[in-house]
Amino acid sequence: MKMASLSVTEVNNHIKNLLDSDLLLSGLSIKGELSNYKIYPSGHHYFTLKDAESSIRCVMFKSSASKLGFVPEAGMGVTAMGRISVYPRDGAYQLYCTGLLQEGQGDLHAAFEKLKEKLSKEGLFDAEHKKPLPRFPQTIAIITSSAGAAVRDIIRVLGKRWPMTKVVILPVRVQGAEAPAEIAGALRYADKHKVADLIITGRGGGSIEDLWAFNDERVARAIFACETPIISAVGHEPDVTIADYVADLRAATPSNAAELAVPAQSEMQETIYSYEQRLAHSMGKQLEANRARLTDLSSRRVLLRPTAYIDQKRQELDSLSEALLSRYERGLHKRKQDYIRLAASLDALSPLKVLSRGYAMTTDENGRAVSSVSTINKGDSLNVTLSDGRLLCTVTDKEKLSAGKKAKASTKENKAGGNTCGDK
Repeated sequence: MKMASLSVTEVNNHIKNLLDSDLLLSGLSIKGELSNYKIYPSGHHYFTLKDAESSIRCVMFKSSASKLGFVPEAGMGVTAMGRISVYPRDGAYQLYCTGLLQEGQGDLHAAFEKLKEKLSKEGLFDAEHKKPLPRFPQTIAIITSSAGAAVRDIIRVLGKRWPMTKVVILPVRVQGAEAPAEIAGALRYADKHKVADLIITGRGGGSIEDLWAFNDERVARAIFACETPIISAVGHEPDVTIADYVADLRAATPSNAAELAVPAQSEMQETIYSYEQRLAHSMGKQLEANRARLTDLSSRRVLLRPTAYIDQKRQELDSLSEALLSRYERGLHKRKQDYIRLAASLDALSPLKVLSRGYAMTTDENGRAVSSVSTINKGDSLNVTLSDGRLLCTVTDKEKLSAGKKAKASTKENKAGGNTCGDK
């Protein structure tokens, strides 16, 4: 059977894949002694971890090395965490280190995690308990060592940024067995007696043992019980303590705590100047608008001639009065014309008008109109009304006309334009 032929790269990559897939090698904690420790310009750390019989090459990249809380040195006993893999170019396996703990730090780290879990379950880290910081604190209490560099950094930054703030220093030990009790006592005192509007507590950097006072449960519970807002400023930026989790705000360093505690005077001056400029601009625009409105109003006729409006309304009233009178006269004239027309029509239909043309109206003794000879007898008295008077007559005889005679009489009457005044 012929063996497969592989390149060196293929072999190294195959071995790398085998190591990367091994769960045991993907998360290790290895105890040993540092040797050949070098920090390259790139920020990556290269070193060897050894014991009495063996050694292993290690690399810690810049992102992980920046979180170290101490300066590693050759001969230092440590616990290295990371994974085993192969660097294909050299064909050598090495530990890709993600963290280092000094000797003894393993126990401290376990204690830290245990207390952190306990207090987290009790809700001491919950955001709902975080108190807002005062925008312009009048007094700031600093609880730290009076001999350390941290207090000087805080005072220096506060004086530069906001010199109006009063600073009260409550000196305590920040390292050693007595430190937790002193820090917790100072916190309770400052809060009970309302010493300040804001409290800053912390210290400068150091090893995990140096910072351990701020991982004490007594300090954590004292911070949580305070009604006064607290900024925790312990160590350098990579250092994180229990006090940082409980405090209302964590600062990366003591100097950063001072920056977070007060605004910068120069920035506030710029802000005030900006507000002043905006206010002046706004007032200028408002004055300009009011001036234009005043000019517009002052040029209006009602202000130039106050009586012009009244004069105009008077003219409108005269015009309306004239129009009303004209309409009334036209209506009255129309009614007069209607009256004359109706009177003429009525006059044309008047019996008196008919009588003036030679006709007469005959009534009996009872005043009833006589329209037929059949209703009249001989000897009856009749009244014959003419246009200018009345005749009192007695019927001596009567004659009823036939249809032919009626037509002839009617024609004769039309030609004569008159009528007989009585019956024969």
